Amino acid sequence: MSQININPSTSEDSEYVREQLIAYNATHVSEELRHRNEELNLNIKSETGEIVAGVLSTLCWNWLEVDILWVDSEQRHRGYGSQLLLEVERIAREKSCDFVMLNTFSYQAPEFYKKHGYQLITTIENAPTGHSHYYFKKDLM
Repeated sequence: MSQININPSTSEDSEYVREQLIAYNATHVSEELRHRNEELNLNIKSETGEIVAGVLSTLCWNWLEVDILWVDSEQRHRGYGSQLLLEVERIAREKSCDFVMLNTFSYQAPEFYKKHGYQLITTIENAPTGHSHYYFKKDLM
């Protein structure tokens, strides 16, 4: 067997690998959903124009994936996180998404997501050390 060389990837190499997987995945997804990959990012600003809360998410195929939901520590418990979550869920339903998925850590907001109807799918313990990493899903249809 010939020798193989494992090399650090450049950003161009990484993009090539990413595009190859996307192309492969596309062959297994309906034409209707094949190219659906759309950012859905929203924020709430204070009266002075400062961002006090935001959500970064992606509409991918038939679901919405919430990557980040953040509320400034001084602005918590005012309903901003709930408003943002409900709005991205509304938009996801409007765009015919079947479910929302997200992840959070034990020191973040697992109870918040449970309160909003999210079901715990799995937990990875000790990630990061001393904490848990939770994966949640909420059916929309």
